[in-house]
Amino acid sequence: MTEQQSTPQPQLPEASSPASQNGGAAASQASYTFTAPDGTAALRRRQRVQTALLLVVAAGLGAQWWVSHTELRDLRSEVAQRLQSGDNSSNELKGVLKAVQENTKDLQAKVSVLDSKQAESQSQQLALEQMYQDLNKNRDDWALSEIEEVLSTADQQLELAGNVQGALIALQNADKSLSRADKPQFIAIRRAIARDIDRLKALPTVDIAGIAVRLDSAIGQIDNMPLLVDEKPVESASEPKPQRVSASPAPAAKAANGKNAKGKAEAVQAEASAWSQWLAGARETWQSISTEMWTELRQLVRIREVQTPEAILLSPGQAYFVRENLKLRLLNARLALLSRNEFAFRNDLASAQDSIAKYFDTRAKQVQTTQALLKQVQGSNLSIQLPTLAESLNAVRNYKARH
Repeated sequence: MTEQQSTPQPQLPEASSPASQNGGAAASQASYTFTAPDGTAALRRRQRVQTALLLVVAAGLGAQWWVSHTELRDLRSEVAQRLQSGDNSSNELKGVLKAVQENTKDLQAKVSVLDSKQAESQSQQLALEQMYQDLNKNRDDWALSEIEEVLSTADQQLELAGNVQGALIALQNADKSLSRADKPQFIAIRRAIARDIDRLKALPTVDIAGIAVRLDSAIGQIDNMPLLVDEKPVESASEPKPQRVSASPAPAAKAANGKNAKGKAEAVQAEASAWSQWLAGARETWQSISTEMWTELRQLVRIREVQTPEAILLSPGQAYFVRENLKLRLLNARLALLSRNEFAFRNDLASAQDSIAKYFDTRAKQVQTTQALLKQVQGSNLSIQLPTLAESLNAVRNYKARH
C-alpha cells in the first residue's frame, strides 16, 4: 500500500531487447497512470483561468456598458437642453423676424414716398436744367422760373415739416419780385399768391415755445414732488392734546388745616374732603396719562387704502428711477412737440400722468400743481390742417404754359 501510494520515478526504456520494450510499455502505462492527476489539475487551472478571464471580460463589458449608458444619458440631456434652447431661439427669431417684417413694410412705404419725392425732384431738376438753357430767351420767364422753384421748395417744407413761416416768407418774396416787374400780366399770379398768404395767416397759431416752457417747469418740479412711499404720519390738528393735571391739595384742605381751632368734627370732615379731592385729582391725572398714551399708540399704526400697493413698496433706488423715468417721459413729449408728432406727444403725456397718479402723493400741493400744468399742456391742439401752395404754383405754371 505504501509503494502504490508513492509517486514512481520515470524510467527510460531500453530499445535493445523485447523485455525492455515490454518494460517500456509497462513504464509508459505506469507513467500514463500516474500523470493523469497532473492533467486534471492543469485542466482545472485552465478552467479557472478561463473563468477569471470571462469574469474580467464580463466586468469590462459591464463597465463599458455603464460608461456608455452614462454618456448616452448625458448626451440625451444635453440634446434636450440644446433642443429647448433651439426652440427658445427659434421663438425669439420669429418675434425678431416679425418685427423686421413690420419695419420692412414701414420702410417700403417710406421708400415709396421717397421714390415719389425723388421722381418729383428729378423732374424739377430737369425743369431747372431746361430753365438754365432758356435763360437768355426772356427775363420774365427767368423770374417766373425762379419764383416757381422757390414756391415748390416752400410747398415741400410746408407739407413735410409744417414750416408755415418759411412758406409765408417765400410767398412774400415772390410777390415783391412780381411787384418790382410792374407788369399787368402778373396780376393773376399775384392774386393767387395773396390768397395763399391769407390762408397761411388765418391758421391758428400754436404756442410751441410756451408749451415747451411749461413742460420744462413740470420737469423741474419732479424732484420736489413727494412719493407715496415718502409719506410720514402727521399729527391731527383736530385732536387736542390732553393736559396733565397735577394732584395738589385743594384750598378747602388748606383752609381746614389752617382752622384747627374749630373742633375735631370739622377736622375730620376737612380730612375726608381733602382725601376725596386728592382721589379725584389722581383719577384725572390717570385719565390724562392714559389718553396721552393711547394717542401715541394710535400714531404708531396707520391704516390707509391705496390703489397701487407696489407704490408703497418702492426702495430708495427704485424711487430715484421713478423720478428719472417721469423726467424722460416729459422730455420725450417735449421732443415730440418740437417735431410736431402729436401722437407721441399725447402718449408720453398720458404715461406721465399715469405715473404721477400711481407713485406720487396726489394730495400734496406740488403734485396737484404739476398735474394741472400737464392737463393744461395736454389740452393744447397741435393737429392743424395745413394748406398747400398749389394755387400759386398752378398760376405760375399756367402763365408759363400760355407764354
